[in-house]
Amino acid sequence: MPRFAANLGYLFNERPLLERVDAAAAAGFKAIELQFPYDVPGSAMKAAIDRNKLTILGINTPPGREGEFGLAAVPGREKDWQVLFARALEYASEIGASAIHCLAGKVAPEQRPAADRVFAENLSRAADLAAARKITLLIEPINARDRPNYFLNHVEHAADVIAKVGKANIRMQFDFYHVQIVGGDLIHRLEKFLPVIGHLQCAAVPSRHEPDEGEINYPAVFEAVDRLGYRGWIGAEYRPRGRTEAGLGWARKYGLAPPL
Repeated sequence: MPRFAANLGYLFNERPLLERVDAAAAAGFKAIELQFPYDVPGSAMKAAIDRNKLTILGINTPPGREGEFGLAAVPGREKDWQVLFARALEYASEIGASAIHCLAGKVAPEQRPAADRVFAENLSRAADLAAARKITLLIEPINARDRPNYFLNHVEHAADVIAKVGKANIRMQFDFYHVQIVGGDLIHRLEKFLPVIGHLQCAAVPSRHEPDEGEINYPAVFEAVDRLGYRGWIGAEYRPRGRTEAGLGWARKYGLAPPL
């Protein structure tokens, strides 16, 4: 049976971040993932996670300056990337997270050849630092409709980067929402790239609401996840239509028992 983690960048977002940890546990989640938790001291976050007996999965690297969305692939910003990654690594280590999503950043079309080299080199160095702390690095293809000029859009590109860098602790974050928008063929792509997938996420397309509407047949997708032998978590990374708890009915059949 699929196991679902609450993405606290999206769920329970009517509350301050630390209160979202409590709310996720109260709603029946056993694991959480964060996006940009850096305004909350790591010690306070760790205390909230431990108090609720939750598994903490991944965090994102900080996005950078206003309007940026990461720097891992941005030519000329290698030193800035190192600063951002060091911050993420320290925070992840303090709270006991198992993964860091390395945001590639926005790259102009003419810079993309250089960005391929920069991305691989930055990831290679970061992977060694993360491995020493038993942390996995994730790279995620994100659709260009939501993030224009984002460097990494296709699962095929992500798989090529992972193969090129050749580090065992670099994996793909495969978000069904983004993959559907970019190219679809979800179950085939899931099966093809499963050997390099480290984490899954879900949301409805095109609304990015609960995964119980729209063009993705999630019951079939989740059945395939089980059949293919994926044993990790699936991050519920969607924008609730209303109050988060009111929209969790989709997850009850998968063992989540939100309050009625």
